[in-house]
Amino acid sequence: MTPIAAYVGTAIVFFGLDFLWLTVLGIGFYRSEIGALLLDRPNLVPAALFYLFYIAGIVGFAVLPALNAQSWLLALVAGLALGLIAYGTYDMTNLSTLKGWTLSISLIDLAWGGFLSATSALAGYWLARLTL
Repeated sequence: MTPIAAYVGTAIVFFGLDFLWLTVLGIGFYRSEIGALLLDRPNLVPAALFYLFYIAGIVGFAVLPALNAQSWLLALVAGLALGLIAYGTYDMTNLSTLKGWTLSISLIDLAWGGFLSATSALAGYWLARLTL
């Protein structure tokens, strides 16, 4: 039951924060920086696949090891590391291959990915502990 609780808890926080970021907090910045690259409506199938697999990665690489070690700090740090690696790969690849992709969007998105992954891992850790 703990892995399921970890996944659900992580997913709720990840979805909630990312929805807020993408629709309210960050949308103006993204439009001003890379508006020409954005679709009018997101393609939800690839987005859903990303969320399903990435959240599983957060749980597998950060939340479950932290639960085994009984360390909230491990959840936070491992989530941060995973976020920086994953979002950094995406952002630096785009920066090196796409016209119009800016350094500022890479840095903001990288910071967001680290924060989002760390926060979601920590929340998943605490919510899963409630089921122990």
